[in-house]
Amino acid sequence: MAHVAFFAIAAIAVASALGLILRPNAIHGALFLVVNLGSVAALYLTLGAEFLAAAQVIVYAGAIMVLFVFAIMVLIPGKEETGPDPRRGARLVAVPVGALLLLLLVIAVGGRWSGPRGPAGPSGSAGAVGRLLFTNYLFPFELTSVLLLAAMVGVLLLARRRA
Repeated sequence: MAHVAFFAIAAIAVASALGLILRPNAIHGALFLVVNLGSVAALYLTLGAEFLAAAQVIVYAGAIMVLFVFAIMVLIPGKEETGPDPRRGARLVAVPVGALLLLLLVIAVGGRWSGPRGPAGPSGSAGAVGRLLFTNYLFPFELTSVLLLAAMVGVLLLARRRA
């Protein structure tokens, strides 16, 4: 059962990544990215890393995706689709697939199914992640923060030139 759930979630992750790459519409690509980030969070849950799964959903699927969608709406105004829905059939298929995923989630959270314990195991807690970030991975962590700071300064300079 554990392998079936893993492969189902992995298939969803791969399909959503392909959808992200192949869709010409930026909004659809952002929605595929949300599905991909959610499936990665589900994979973290199967490995027993609850903190990483929560951080994945809150930070990436939540905050970052809101920022992406906002940037898409500002940079490409008037490109939203209007009129009749050309994907009505696909949306009807999405309802049973969503129900199946909800059932898997209820089974996994209900405790009747214990997923495989990978390298994260019980060490996926906030304290364990913090210890690793500030001991073994301190240099990459600080390097990432400097990289993000440089990107933020670059965005501010680009925005200032336009005004």
